[in-house]
Amino acid sequence: MSTLQVPVTDADHIEGDVHAPVTLVEYGDYECEHCVAAYAIANAVQERFGKDLRFVFRQFPLTEVHPRAEAAAEAAEFAAAHGRFWQMHDGLYRHQERLGEPLLFELARSLSLPESELRKVLDSREYAAKIRADFRGGVRSGVNGTPTFFINGQRHDESYAFDDLVATIEARLKSPNPSEPRRRGWRFWRS
Repeated sequence: MSTLQVPVTDADHIEGDVHAPVTLVEYGDYECEHCVAAYAIANAVQERFGKDLRFVFRQFPLTEVHPRAEAAAEAAEFAAAHGRFWQMHDGLYRHQERLGEPLLFELARSLSLPESELRKVLDSREYAAKIRADFRGGVRSGVNGTPTFFINGQRHDESYAFDDLVATIEARLKSPNPSEPRRRGWRFWRS
C-alpha cells in the first residue's frame, strides 16, 4: 500500500476542520472525466462526515492526454492567490465540458478576479512550479492516474465510489488510531 510522501501543510488547498480525525487527499486533473465524477462524490463524502473530515486537493494534470488541464490548474492556483481557490475549482469541474481559455476568463470575471493578471499568469506559467511540485509529490506517493485518493496518508486502492470511500473513512474513525490503515485478511496478535 502506497503512502503519502508529502505531508499536508498550510500550502495545500484545504477544506474542513484542521483538527479533523480523517484527512482525505485527492490528486486530480480538471480535464479528467473520472475526476468530474469524483468531484461530486468528494462533495457528498465531505457533507456526510462534516467536521470529522478534512479535504485536500492537489494538482495532477495529465498533460499528455489532457492538454487543457495545466492551464486550468494555473487558473485555480491564480484564484488561490486571491483567496478564491475552491470557487474556481468548483467552476472548473461544473463546466468541464467547456474547459478552455474562454471558460477560465469567464470564471475569473464571475469571481471578480483581474482578467489581465490571469492572462499574465497563463502566459508566464507563474504557478507551474507549484503544480509540478504537487505532481512530483503525487508520483513519489504512487499516483499514476486521476483521481487518486489518500485517507490519512494511505492510498485508497479501492474504487472512489461513495460507499467505498465512506466505508474506509468510517473504519478509520472507529480505529483507536485513525491514521492506521484498514487491515484486511489475517489478524496478527502479539503474545
